[in-house]
Amino acid sequence: MTSNRDRQRAAARARLEREMADRAERSAGRRRRNTTIAATAGGLVVLLGVAWLVVVLTKGDDKNTTASADPSASASAASTSCTWLPLVDPSASPAPEIPKEVKDVGTPPTSGEPRTGSQTMTMDTSVGTIKIKVDTANAPCAAASFTYLASKKFFDGSKCHRLVTQSIYVLQCGDPSGTSLGGPTYRYAEENLPTGRRPAYTEGMVAIAKTQNPASSGSQFFIVYKDIESLSADYTVLGRVTEGLDLVKKVAEAGTVADPSADPAAGASGDGAPKTEVKVNALTMSAAS
Repeated sequence: MTSNRDRQRAAARARLEREMADRAERSAGRRRRNTTIAATAGGLVVLLGVAWLVVVLTKGDDKNTTASADPSASASAASTSCTWLPLVDPSASPAPEIPKEVKDVGTPPTSGEPRTGSQTMTMDTSVGTIKIKVDTANAPCAAASFTYLASKKFFDGSKCHRLVTQSIYVLQCGDPSGTSLGGPTYRYAEENLPTGRRPAYTEGMVAIAKTQNPASSGSQFFIVYKDIESLSADYTVLGRVTEGLDLVKKVAEAGTVADPSADPAAGASGDGAPKTEVKVNALTMSAAS
C-alpha cells in the first residue's frame, strides 16, 4: 500500500512537472512572438510542394521551406557581386507556377552595383514625403535590389499593408499585391545586420523583411517608428529615415483595423492594416554618392 508521504511526493512531482511544462510553453510562445515580426505575416507559403518566399513581417509562425537556398549566403551578400536566387525551384518537375501575388519584373544585374557611399530613397505617399538614407556601402545588394525595382516602378501604386503597434513598432510596405504575400520573383542574402546592438532596431531604422530562413530578403521593408527591444538582429538594415518619420508616427497613433478576410482580431491585437491608408504614389532611388 502506498503511504501518505509517497502520495504527497508523487503529487508534488506531478505539480512540478506541470509547472515546468507550462513555463516552457509560455517561454516558447514568447520566443515565437518575438521572432516572427519580420519573419512571417503571411509567412512562407508552400505552393505545389515548392516553398516560395513572401518576405514579410508576420502574424503567425513561419512554415518550413523546401526551396534550395545557399545557407552560406545568409550571413552577408557576396563581397564582389550579388546573387539573385529564384523564388521557386527551377529544377522542380512539373515546373511550379509563380504565385499570383508575385510581380515579375525580372532580376537586377549581377554585377556593377555601387558599393560605396549612400543613396536617397524617396517615397511620395498619400500622407506626405518620406525620405530614407540608404546605406549603400554596407548593404550594396539590398540597395541594388531597391534601385532596380524602383526603376521598374515596382512599388508605385502599392500600399503600406501592415502596422504593428504592440511590442514591435513598425509600418511595413513594399508588397504591390497588398496581401503580405507579394514580392519580386527573386530573393537575396541578408547583409548589414545590427549584431551586438541592443536594441538592434531603433527609431528611424528601415530594414528588409524576411522569413526565418537564410537568404530570404525581398522587396518588403519595415520602418521602425519606436525602439524595438524584442527583435533579433536577423534583418538587413537598409538605412534610416531622414524626413517624414513624424508622418509614420501619426499613422501609428491612428492604430490598425482588422482584416475580416484574414484575421478578425488583428485590429484589436495592434497588428493589421493601418487605419490611415498609406499609398505609395511613387518610390525613387537616387544615384550613389
